[in-house]
Amino acid sequence: MKNKWACLAIACLATLLLSLDLTVLHLALPRLVADLGATSTQLLWIGDMYGFALAGLLVTMGNLGDRIGRKRLLLIGAVAFGAASAVTAYAPTPELLIAARALLGVAGATIMPSTLSIIRNVFTEPGERTAAIGIWSGMSAAGFAVGPVVGGLLLDHFWWGSVFLINVPIMALVLVGGILVLPESRNPHAGRIDLLSVVLSFAGIVTAIYAIKEAAHQGAGHADVVAAGVAGVVLLALFVWRQTRLADPLIDVRLFARRAFTASILTNLLAIFAMSAMMLMFAWYLQLVLGWSPLQAGLAQLPGGLSGAVGGVLAAKLIRYLGRNGVVALGLAMNALSFAFYATLGTELNYLTLLPVMVIGGMGVGFAFTVNNDNVLATAPRQRAGAAAAVSETAFELGGALGIAILGTVLTSAYRAGLEVPAGVPAEAARESIAGALNLAAALPAEQADQLVRAAQVAFVEGVHVTSIVTASLLAVVAVLALVGLRGVPKEIPEEVLAGAH
Repeated sequence: MKNKWACLAIACLATLLLSLDLTVLHLALPRLVADLGATSTQLLWIGDMYGFALAGLLVTMGNLGDRIGRKRLLLIGAVAFGAASAVTAYAPTPELLIAARALLGVAGATIMPSTLSIIRNVFTEPGERTAAIGIWSGMSAAGFAVGPVVGGLLLDHFWWGSVFLINVPIMALVLVGGILVLPESRNPHAGRIDLLSVVLSFAGIVTAIYAIKEAAHQGAGHADVVAAGVAGVVLLALFVWRQTRLADPLIDVRLFARRAFTASILTNLLAIFAMSAMMLMFAWYLQLVLGWSPLQAGLAQLPGGLSGAVGGVLAAKLIRYLGRNGVVALGLAMNALSFAFYATLGTELNYLTLLPVMVIGGMGVGFAFTVNNDNVLATAPRQRAGAAAAVSETAFELGGALGIAILGTVLTSAYRAGLEVPAGVPAEAARESIAGALNLAAALPAEQADQLVRAAQVAFVEGVHVTSIVTASLLAVVAVLALVGLRGVPKEIPEEVLAGAH
């Protein structure tokens, strides 16, 4: 099939845009305060709403694609994403911007599982499938890295809405290319979608992620956080229970009985847990400790993401020599080593010493994600590819939220504990965050300001050290889990085994 690789190009372009959209907004947030007068609560919702809608609907949309056709759902999603991007770019009020971000998330949820399940159905030869998923994973990693650079370049020359408007021509390209080259595929034996399962999965995932995010802001013991956390767990437990009772469940719970499927989902979740916290940590460290501009910080992080793309492509070749468990474990161990190095960073930096470490860590992420994504898709039956891809993507979203909440809290707590506030400076504002301390310093006399800036930067670097050691230890444990959990998974997972396994 000649246009197999054209199908992969369309899937990769859509994925690149979605992952770019997750990171491009970070740099635009300060402008939104100035231009729209958004409050701090509205800013949080502008940042979070896309992720909530996306994560909450992935499972439903993955199933919808299996039923109505993955190509059809992807094309609908591309039109919706382009339209929602235009509305977002020109939103006149914070409330409208939040609503537009929700629409973007809904559209994103239709596209994400569709891209992976189309690849799964087009590439039937096991070696080619692993290579294709490697390229797809690499594009996803590249999007995360390119997002801050694209955002920085656009914000240097245009207004904040430009970071969303760039989506429109790219989605038009996905739409035209999709109509011309993508084949249609669906599950011919799919039953009706159970609406109660849709409600339970959406409500359960969104309340769980909300609880995790709020725990980072308010503390885990806060009444709102506890209530949302309990509600999320109960709703998800009910969802799982209901899936075991249905003839056509949204998620075939029996897939989790397959060790390769469960171990891959779990190691992916924990790997993105570490990665999302690292991106946040570096964005702050490069800008607030080293004083680099957003564009410089984005460019500095670019080699890490691009080497993730290279790792994704190399992973398929390495499976032959190390086995699937070996490649995932190696990738996670490379990451653990890079975090061990981050525990030695200071308030000054020679970028050339950081560069090779970021490249090693980035390639490690590429290794782990590629093989895990392939394991998940290859161990699920082809006709349920959308549902399997959605489980993998949901774990990715949950891992990202957990990483920022838990490791972000470790970083902030270590910063607060280590900060020595100079005499006569309001301690509360300085302890809130390093950004708060630097803003406060701008209003102080020169000598006090210098003392506070130095103290805040030293305390933040100590926080980076603690967070890096915790993350490196966690990744080392996950590497061992992957080595054991994925043991015995064949290097090539052939189609006929799967057809008989379901």
